[in-house]
Amino acid sequence: MNLSHILIYLAIILSSTSVAFAEDRPNILLILADDLGYEDLGFQNSPEIQSPNLDRLAANGIRFTDAHTTASVCSPSRAGLMTGRYQQRFGHEANVPPTPHGMDLNEITLGQKMRQAGYRTGIIGKWHLGNLDSQYPTERGFDYFYGLREGSRSYFYNPKKDDKLGNHHGIEENGKQVTFEGYLTDVLGDRAIHFIEKSSEKPFFLYLSFTAPHGPMHGKDEDIARFAHIENPKRRTYASMVWAMDRAIGKVVNTIDARGIADNTLIWFLSDNGGATGNASSNLPLAGFKGIKFEGGIRVPFVMHWKNRFPQGRVFNSMVSALDILPTCVAAAGGDPSSERPLDGVNLLPFLDSPQKTVPHEKLFWHKLWFSAMREGPWKLIYVQDYGYALYNLDNDLSERHDLSKIMPERVDKMTKSMNRWKEELSEPQWKEGAQWFDTHSKNHIRIINGDDYLIGYPKQ
Repeated sequence: MNLSHILIYLAIILSSTSVAFAEDRPNILLILADDLGYEDLGFQNSPEIQSPNLDRLAANGIRFTDAHTTASVCSPSRAGLMTGRYQQRFGHEANVPPTPHGMDLNEITLGQKMRQAGYRTGIIGKWHLGNLDSQYPTERGFDYFYGLREGSRSYFYNPKKDDKLGNHHGIEENGKQVTFEGYLTDVLGDRAIHFIEKSSEKPFFLYLSFTAPHGPMHGKDEDIARFAHIENPKRRTYASMVWAMDRAIGKVVNTIDARGIADNTLIWFLSDNGGATGNASSNLPLAGFKGIKFEGGIRVPFVMHWKNRFPQGRVFNSMVSALDILPTCVAAAGGDPSSERPLDGVNLLPFLDSPQKTVPHEKLFWHKLWFSAMREGPWKLIYVQDYGYALYNLDNDLSERHDLSKIMPERVDKMTKSMNRWKEELSEPQWKEGAQWFDTHSKNHIRIINGDDYLIGYPKQ
């Protein structure tokens, strides 16, 4: 065999290896709910709300019981999810106020990482990381965007409101404002199916970011009727919104199955934060709600489903974070999760492959202006400016009823020093306007910190 034949032979082998590698890489679907209550799914033991499609994903996948987002409100939580970094490192502490504010353009997004790994990338639904064209999803690593730049909107198209140019709550498709017919949650599911069915040699990364069940409280009549047994009319509508989201997810997953790619599709599901006080959600058995750092604001339902890699359903009880999604996705795609900017998330795959491995996170932190929290193993420290500290052991007190700070001052001091060292690494907040509602909305609930005058996160009436 002469040299030219050898080179051709080697080229064929390398080409075949490359193709095989591309085929082995999973498609990735990241599904995010908005303001979903911790209890409000079938697999979370809701007594009222049904979610058969998500229940199947949870039963056949990995259900994380100690999983958290990086913030208790929408935009900073999404900034942490999209970067794998604590959003406070780049000043993104509060919800995005009006233009020109948005996520730091110097940060590398999950969309950019997946595009660099050779993936076709898309986002369907809510963005909420900036309204300027320079902050637009297609400028931040996504090939395709169908959804809204801002935080929430009506679930039904209204031409009197939605046709106004510059309305960042309007639905857009790659920069052009469009109309839609029907119920928005169904529409977002259908657009996700359209993206998945598009012919391509590349694997896909799709970020399906629902607005449900964030307000306004809009449901389809037939879905609301399904939950006639729920006495509270607002919660009845809320249940219908969760049902519609689950139905849309089921259609998307069925499409993936019909295309023969279900076993090698990595699917994530979580919420951006805990349930809100205004949408009749339930965060039981947790204390608190959207906007504060008790578990009800930051601990969320969290599922990973990847049949090829993890064929058996199971439960993972160690502490994990939405920060971990970026490095895990990049590693699953065959890329290098490391970054020129240090990541705070970790690749979960080694921990899932080997349960004997050390836990993904010994510590996690949260901070927003005057409200901070820290986890160290089972211990949870909360600090509220002008009110002081509270300490809980979540292994024994998941509902954060019993403040141990007075009887364990040494642990409070140790964790306070650790939390303050972390804060010293952070940037100044880019804006504070988006957090002003928090001062008036949440300080009425800080009696929780006394440990004796509240009912699962709400002051006694």
